[in-house]
Amino acid sequence: MENYILLFFIGLLAGAINAAAGGGSFITFPALVYAGVPPIQANASSTVALFPGSLASAWKFREYIKPFPAISIVAMIILTLLGGCAGGLLLLYTPSSGFNLVVPWLLLLGSMAFAFGRQAGNWLRKKMHIGAGLVLGAQFLLGIYGGYFGGAVGIMMMAVWALFGLSDIKVINANKTLFTGIANAVAVVLFIFAGKVYWPETCTMMVATISGGYFGAHFTKKLDPVKLRTGIVIFNFLITAVFFVKTYF
Repeated sequence: MENYILLFFIGLLAGAINAAAGGGSFITFPALVYAGVPPIQANASSTVALFPGSLASAWKFREYIKPFPAISIVAMIILTLLGGCAGGLLLLYTPSSGFNLVVPWLLLLGSMAFAFGRQAGNWLRKKMHIGAGLVLGAQFLLGIYGGYFGGAVGIMMMAVWALFGLSDIKVINANKTLFTGIANAVAVVLFIFAGKVYWPETCTMMVATISGGYFGAHFTKKLDPVKLRTGIVIFNFLITAVFFVKTYF
């Protein structure tokens, strides 16, 4: 019973974090592992649990969701779906032992992207011009990452879009919630049909992420974004360090 209470509150927090800044999987994945779910199944269950919350946030932000200048939003959606499908299949065919070894590095990649993605995007934008083709190619790769693991994929997307020159933060954040959900959509179906989802734990968390995602989007405007991001960055690196120690020491 204690595990389910923990998962419910983690789901509330994760849904709100995804709506406000992204990175909710950094707490749902470890929480599921702590509750006794094997890592691959925990990753699949986390993806399924967070999926409705991302759609709830996207619905709340729907007035700000707009096509990018000079880029077909239909092409963005299709490539994100294809990438998510490829990433989901890659996870299903990854041996458990191999996934256990790569998890800390995926967490580190996501943590670095969350902490420094915007700064890296701004720096690269000053050095080079990114065309629509490169953005679409990057979106496909991000779809793969989102379907396979997904930690901080929304932050990575925003960094790529910033390279292209999109500067309206409301549009960027709204599109992030939409495309994060799209990247996970096919993966969610694959994980369900492959029987990789631990349903009692997932459903407990899913109910909470929907509420957290919707109300998190509503209250985002009232939060101090700098303090929120700083807290999430610190937590992400702590979780990453724990997984490195657990896996390699």
